[in-house]
Amino acid sequence: MPAIDEAFVDSEAPNPDAMKNGRSLVLKGSFTQLHQSEDGSLLFGECKGSGKTPYQCSSDFMNPAKPVHRCSCPSRQFPCKHSLGLLYAFVQGKNFTIADVPEEISAKREKAEVRAEKKKEQEAKPKTVNKSSLAKKIKSQQSGLDLLETLTHDLVRLGMGSLSAKTARQIEEQAKQLGNSYLPGAQAALHAYTKLFSNDLGKFDTDLSSSKRELVYSEALDQLGRLYSLIKQGRSYLSARLEDPEMAPETGSAIAAWLGHNWQLRELKEAGLVEYKAEMIQLAFNSYDDVARKELVDTGIWMNLGSGKIQLTQNYRPYKALNYIKSEDSFFQVVQVDELCIYPGDVNPRIRWDGMLSRPVEAADYKKIQQHARQDFNTVIKEVKNAIKAPLADKHPVYALQFKQIGQVDDEFVMEDTQNNRLVFTDQGMTEEPASCYLLSLLPAHLLKNQVIVCRFRHDLDTRQLRVKPLGIVTDEQIVRLTL
Repeated sequence: MPAIDEAFVDSEAPNPDAMKNGRSLVLKGSFTQLHQSEDGSLLFGECKGSGKTPYQCSSDFMNPAKPVHRCSCPSRQFPCKHSLGLLYAFVQGKNFTIADVPEEISAKREKAEVRAEKKKEQEAKPKTVNKSSLAKKIKSQQSGLDLLETLTHDLVRLGMGSLSAKTARQIEEQAKQLGNSYLPGAQAALHAYTKLFSNDLGKFDTDLSSSKRELVYSEALDQLGRLYSLIKQGRSYLSARLEDPEMAPETGSAIAAWLGHNWQLRELKEAGLVEYKAEMIQLAFNSYDDVARKELVDTGIWMNLGSGKIQLTQNYRPYKALNYIKSEDSFFQVVQVDELCIYPGDVNPRIRWDGMLSRPVEAADYKKIQQHARQDFNTVIKEVKNAIKAPLADKHPVYALQFKQIGQVDDEFVMEDTQNNRLVFTDQGMTEEPASCYLLSLLPAHLLKNQVIVCRFRHDLDTRQLRVKPLGIVTDEQIVRLTL
């Protein structure tokens, strides 16, 4: 059974309300029975509900990497508040008596084992692809890129200074056709351009001032370049895929994801994009509302303790499906993954896994983060500049850097390395995460000298300078997070 603490139970909850309601059940004394199996692999009990009969709830750790939560209540949330309350009661040290595994759960365990074996057999079989159907889809994507090119040309002819709320809405209405052409990624890239001319609520501001327009012109030009590159590289990629007898997606770059390919774990494994027995520690986390795409995005920033690479988990929750997709949250233990699947990408590739164990963070883990952190700012700056030259590259890569000191020069926070190379902090242009620079002045003095900082780079297109946003500071005994 994994190490169960408050952080683990919180991570299992589908949303904050479920966490609150689960804790409330323990406070109210709603559990009339609390049991655990002799081997500790099953927690189960009874909880008072709205009816005469108490609910039968359980948390099954037969497969510790994939715990199963069951309850007889009618809730569609998994785990429900009763199963979460059961776990909170265990964490809080409530008395769980030893009891035999109920026959109903034993039967379900047997069925689960049979399903797991069938799944392994299915995965072992060669995957058959309907190539005729896939070819039609690719040709539809090619037509979609033609539409994207037309829309992009319209934006250029219109000019950034003339973009109005009406024309922006018209462009976005036409862009919906890209979704019908299996190009959700291209549709999102077009939204990223029009979003530059909208207000904080995602609505196009009819009274957008000239000064605000000037602030976004450089970003808008960069985004137009990204759209043209997406069209060019997308066409080349789709043509090559049609010519490939297997019609396999590209794994050497992120172009497939840019066009909207939904990578399956099986595909990543078959392409060799997998690392075995990996350990990950979360350095930072944030959730933001992508108004243009109408979805919430949960982003975890992790360091691979083996390789030192910084990789990302991303959980997308469309507005229409918020009640059905579990939200992610900050995680404060080390994650142990048998098979870590890595998406094609560059500096900070996306990662996913199916099942995990967790353990408490140890002093050796903080030491590994410090050892993996980069020391020479100049080397990193060159690396970042070279990476972001590619139009489709991530423009805001994350690094862990060792610094000698952090202080203020005039009105700006600055950090130095041991060679006296400097980087200036900024919050500008990175609104997905909350402002964090002001927090540096509130930190104890010892956190501002000879530590490791987790930071996100941003290239200021007007000044042509690289600046960084602080996300957290790592010492030899803790990670001080500066964003939520």
